Amino acid sequence: MILPRRLFLRFAAGAGAILVSPHMAVATVPGERRFVFIIQRGAADGLNIVVPYGDPDYAGLRRELAIDAATAIKLDGHFALNPALPETAKIYAAGQALFVHATASPYRDRSHFDGQNVLETGGTAPYAQKDGWLNRLVGLMPRTRDEAIGFAPTLPPALRGPADVTSFAPSSLPQPSDDLLARVGRMYQADPQLHGMWDAALEARGMAAGQPPGQKPEDLGRLAASFLVKPDGPRIAMLETGGWDTHTGQQFRLTAQLKALDAMVAALRDGLGPAWDKTVVLIATEFGRTAAANGTGGTDHGTASAAMLLGGAVKGGRVLADWPGLAQANLYEARDLKPTIGLDALIAGATAECFGIEPEKVARALFPTATFARPMEGLIRT
Repeated sequence: MILPRRLFLRFAAGAGAILVSPHMAVATVPGERRFVFIIQRGAADGLNIVVPYGDPDYAGLRRELAIDAATAIKLDGHFALNPALPETAKIYAAGQALFVHATASPYRDRSHFDGQNVLETGGTAPYAQKDGWLNRLVGLMPRTRDEAIGFAPTLPPALRGPADVTSFAPSSLPQPSDDLLARVGRMYQADPQLHGMWDAALEARGMAAGQPPGQKPEDLGRLAASFLVKPDGPRIAMLETGGWDTHTGQQFRLTAQLKALDAMVAALRDGLGPAWDKTVVLIATEFGRTAAANGTGGTDHGTASAAMLLGGAVKGGRVLADWPGLAQANLYEARDLKPTIGLDALIAGATAECFGIEPEKVARALFPTATFARPMEGLIRT
């Protein structure tokens, strides 16, 4: 059963440092399978995470931001994994990771708040749905105990709904948004003294990855695993990571973000032990980033990105992509990677196969206004 709040706070205090930027929310359902949703808030750059090194236009668009194919971790003859993800690469080599590229939710504008709302609520437009698809997934399970507990300043929209929820958040100070930093940078652009100082400060911030001293990503991975392995513990979890909005200084910042994500996933895997074989981890973002690098060493808000399915229950060792190409004529609105696979169809298929529920039933419940024809198939081991 879920711990009462006062006992849970005592447990969390003894578990060591908890991340300030990432947070966790968990929901309880019966069964041996585990499902973990990790959201990358800020629009993660799928083109530099699962790198299309075989596309002839990739290097020219990315210029100095292009990932060198010689240092990347080859997945097949077209795609490679960012070298900052060595543990994720081991999971792929074990046949337990599946990457889905050129994927996006139905959202086609470039507002973080609206994009995250569509991704988390399972709607086709911002704020059209009042509860979250993860909460509705819990609603498909027989209720046997308290449904959810969250680690976040506010409950993530994906988990909001009729299920009873308790939440906890460590104390933290708000971080400036990347858009605010970009505006300040433009103010200093013409100043010969402040411009150089500002650029140096942004580079140092990127190297620090935005994490306060002592706040380690693996702490959150281990904490989540400690709940998921309990015989009467949760079987559904949500982790939040932020800081993926890389308008400037992307080379250092994305590397740091990916190293943190890799460490968190590895700690989750190791902490789960044998339960990892029954686990599915979905990693997704609200939208991607522009195909071309901008003039400040970064990329701007885009459309399609890359999603990941990890875990011992995943039918992995593959990259799924209906690749649209990066030639100018093939870009969405002449600037972004074109979406060719629906993120909703991926989520519906993965959750249905994970818990053995009829796929069309899951699709109707999680995405009631969706336009995709059918959920994806063959993602999870039977």
